[in-house]
Amino acid sequence: MSEGVRAIIEGGSLVDRAVRRVRDHIRENDLKVGDTLPGEGAFAEQLGVSRAVMREAFSTLAALRQIDVGNGRKARVAAIDGSVLSTSLEHAVATAQVTVAEIWDVRRTLELRTAELAALRRSDLEARAILGHAEAMAASSGDFDALTRNDIAFHQAIAKASGNVLFYNIIRSFEALMSVAVPTAWHTRTTPEQRATVLEQHRRLAQAIANKDATAALTEMNTHFDTSISDLFARYSAAI
Repeated sequence: MSEGVRAIIEGGSLVDRAVRRVRDHIRENDLKVGDTLPGEGAFAEQLGVSRAVMREAFSTLAALRQIDVGNGRKARVAAIDGSVLSTSLEHAVATAQVTVAEIWDVRRTLELRTAELAALRRSDLEARAILGHAEAMAASSGDFDALTRNDIAFHQAIAKASGNVLFYNIIRSFEALMSVAVPTAWHTRTTPEQRATVLEQHRRLAQAIANKDATAALTEMNTHFDTSISDLFARYSAAI
């Protein structure tokens, strides 16, 4: 029986086993973000596999953002990265496994909580950043690209100020979808009054967080989503 066939029978391909071994090594040695890992050769010798197998295992883990690899240096334990989930969400929407409405329902639930927590936990620096993004949105209201960038940054800054790294990375994972949905929603706001209303909602939300008023922050985020979702799906309905 060949080495490859034996490996599949015993619990997965050689690469699968190698990936599991690297993950086990990280857990067993209580490694943290930035800690170095043994080289491909050390793992290959330990597992009795070729360097090519370990190279593929390292590449798989790097693609999943679980390790960082670079030319001329040892692999390191990577920090959590919302881009992996973002790729999965894009695929799910593109293949009709998840609808935009479902994404926005989840996002709303998360962002209500992040707004509340941000008001309770934000630092002075984070409060200034959130207020700055709200002001930058107002200053770029005629430039949809800049407006979109600042809108996305605004919501990510609130999530970061929540003090929960998982909330932050999940909100970050919506970035690709927001890059499409945000300008779509803004295009439905055809009058200066409509746009001013939404910009003012962002200002009030930012100010509530700066004031450490969790109740007001929760109310303002809820109002913002009522308006934004209404605008977004009005555009989608018109296109059907």
